[in-house]
Amino acid sequence: MHSFRLPRDDQRVAIMGRTGSGKTVFGAWLLAKSNFMKVPRVIVDYKGDALLNSIDRIEEVGFNTVPKRGGLYIIRPLIHDADAMEAWLWKVWERENIGLYFDEAFMLPNSGHQRRGALQAILTQGRSKTIPVISLVQRPSQISLFVFSEADYYAVFHLNRWQDKKTVQDLAEQLDPKRLEKLKEYHSHWYDVGKDKLFSMLPAPKPEIVAEQIDTKLKPKRRHYRG
Repeated sequence: MHSFRLPRDDQRVAIMGRTGSGKTVFGAWLLAKSNFMKVPRVIVDYKGDALLNSIDRIEEVGFNTVPKRGGLYIIRPLIHDADAMEAWLWKVWERENIGLYFDEAFMLPNSGHQRRGALQAILTQGRSKTIPVISLVQRPSQISLFVFSEADYYAVFHLNRWQDKKTVQDLAEQLDPKRLEKLKEYHSHWYDVGKDKLFSMLPAPKPEIVAEQIDTKLKPKRRHYRG
């Protein structure tokens, strides 16, 4: 019997699934389980997710700020902010000891195949620098393979396109398309890379419960951050 494990605070997770499959709530649930009051985490939110933005105590930062102290922060880049976002990711790489949560990782600069930049440096060197990453991905076939090769766990929800299913199957034979087709709504498969074991997951708690779990871990809201 193999025990189920959640990620440690220094590990990486790749969460894959089509829009509406449940990956955002699951990712936020994993975020709620992390010790972000010890090592700060920054949510990179391109799409203005309703769940993440419903948590009042998350503090917004800009491109000139990389938080030092524990807490949960959010940065809201637009797609045309690629240069500013690339520079900010290099600041994270230099700072170290900070976690990242990428909501829709394909929107990050240099996120595609064969592209080099801050994202690749964070993914390949982030363990030594203590930069844990949770990456949410809609189209596994279109994202940098380092998102997956450097992940300690995969969470796989329903996928529509055969190219994405094939990419997932290439990651682990146990994640075959037939298994994905049998997934119920908001259910997922959890693959533990280190143990080479696959688990079937029930849906994450409801969004409002996840938001409350995160909110209760945060200290009273700070109006101004000067880190």
